[in-house]
Amino acid sequence: MTTAQSRRVDYSESTRQALVDSAVDLFTKRGYAATSLDAIAKRARVTKGALYHHFSGKQALFEAAFRSVEAAVMARLGEVVAGPGAAWDRVLGGLKAYIKICMEPSYQRIAIHEGPVVMGWERWREAEEHYSYGIVKSALESLIEAGEIDEMPVEVTTRILFGALSTGATIIGAAADAKKAAADVMFTITKVLEGLRRAPSDG
Repeated sequence: MTTAQSRRVDYSESTRQALVDSAVDLFTKRGYAATSLDAIAKRARVTKGALYHHFSGKQALFEAAFRSVEAAVMARLGEVVAGPGAAWDRVLGGLKAYIKICMEPSYQRIAIHEGPVVMGWERWREAEEHYSYGIVKSALESLIEAGEIDEMPVEVTTRILFGALSTGATIIGAAADAKKAAADVMFTITKVLEGLRRAPSDG
């Protein structure tokens, strides 16, 4: 690749990222229906033609914004769950971090509220699983390997816990008092995990 070609690729990638960042910001503040492609292009300081070079339309741009938000969240959670310390503490730390993220405007608006409506339930669910399912499974496996909980059917248990987390996120997103809802969700899911935990005498 020549220097000129490399610069074009870099420019193209930076333009695309600027559009995604603009979309995340505007979809968060205004919602999908009230956000126009013109507004997104203007905020990104690109032409509408440049926008259509990268995205086929508004829904495609929303899905890119959704992926951007989810990827950032999973990176943050991955650092906690795979970090130093005992497996139990890391998993609870990951749960606490996730509950906190559920209160953040971009995740709440784009991933929880708008996602199912814009993408359709099935497509949204598949996308959620693509990002979240793996980290829940990894956390569960780390607890089993550490002897914190008994051997369990990993796929089934992961889906049940994933469903609980997804429902918890929806509850927080819909609550009039998000802070109280977050505390209730944290308390409830922690209790569920503690119910699976081996008693000290078992180990």
